[in-house]
Amino acid sequence: MKSIYESEYLQLGLKIAYYRKLRGLTQEELAEKIDRTPAFIGHVEAPNIQKAISLDTLFDIAAVLDVPAYKFLIFEND
Repeated sequence: MKSIYESEYLQLGLKIAYYRKLRGLTQEELAEKIDRTPAFIGHVEAPNIQKAISLDTLFDIAAVLDVPAYKFLIFEND
């Protein structure tokens, strides 16, 4: 992950956490549905850890959370 995108990855992780909680899923449940570990989801959502994810993983998360993938990619400027 390039450091210039640190803010975008942070916002992405926070949005994933928001929609996951809105759907009433735990990190463990989301991880199971996308064939990842709970630690992976925890790292993606953690504001102090920069974790890159692939588009395939983002699309899987979006499908499980029933949120259009583009909504995760709308970023607020610093």
